[in-house]
Amino acid sequence: MPAEQTLFDHSSDTTEPAAAPRFLIVEADGGSRGNPGHAGYGALVRDPETGAILVEKAAYLGKVSNNVAEYSGLVAGLELANELDPTCRILVKMDSKLVVEQMEGRWKIKHADMRALATKARAVLDPARVKYQWIPREINKDADRLSNEAMDAGMAGIPWVPRAASPSAAAPSAAASAPGPDTSDAGPEPVRQSTGRLHHVELWVRDLQEATDSIGWLLRQLGFTVKETWAEGISFLGADGLYLVIESGTAVADEPHQRLHPGLNHLAFRAGTAAEVDLLARRATSHGWTPMFAAAYPHAGGKDSYAAYLENQAGFEVELVADWDGPA
Repeated sequence: MPAEQTLFDHSSDTTEPAAAPRFLIVEADGGSRGNPGHAGYGALVRDPETGAILVEKAAYLGKVSNNVAEYSGLVAGLELANELDPTCRILVKMDSKLVVEQMEGRWKIKHADMRALATKARAVLDPARVKYQWIPREINKDADRLSNEAMDAGMAGIPWVPRAASPSAAAPSAAASAPGPDTSDAGPEPVRQSTGRLHHVELWVRDLQEATDSIGWLLRQLGFTVKETWAEGISFLGADGLYLVIESGTAVADEPHQRLHPGLNHLAFRAGTAAEVDLLARRATSHGWTPMFAAAYPHAGGKDSYAAYLENQAGFEVELVADWDGPA
């Protein structure tokens, strides 16, 4: 049993206990750029046994205060957990000392908007089923990521879209796997079904931290998740089982990457709509990336292409390709 579950004491029960209620962790955050300013929240529900995120949500709130955004994230997180299991017990983890202390009843709630949201949070489910814990901001990174995604999307005028889960490969049907008659002399050899999908890409870098901060950040924005980490590398898992490895170490030659030499020139990723490519390209400049071919953006690849070309400090190039049907 995770240590957090001991926050809920069942020792006073005198009757034969039923099965223990499910225990879930809610992580929530909110932010406002200007306070008040463009604001958004992020909330998620985590399985305490595996650490897996079960469901997540983010939303743009318009121009409100930081505290209102944080309370909005709390309400959304409680609603998500209650939808998963209306009988669960919940530990809420937030980096807002104000919200945690007010919801635990130790600090008064003076602001009318926050009182209304606190009342709404307590109405989602029985407050006796909920405990609150303050955590440092650096530990609340997933909820912080969601709130920033919501603000970025709202300011760009596009809806926030959750990262898509990787689709699982369908099992072959019985008809497809059953042996058929021998047709080796019956005509042209049938075309073999394509199995040559890309399995993984491995990038060797001189500076692992710099590559993780730039390439790793971009991969996360594109929906990749961390697959594995070790002393000299990190791998990211994408759709259809594709993964990308970033690795350093003594085997890597002490010389800069040269994309114009024979070998890999750049990686290209599908990155959503044209508006989403615009947004991601702007945000990338704060994470070690520099735009390429800026004068020709977004058609540096041709009039029928909509894409952003970026280069990081180590000289690696990526292309972010939009799903685009051409000019209207």
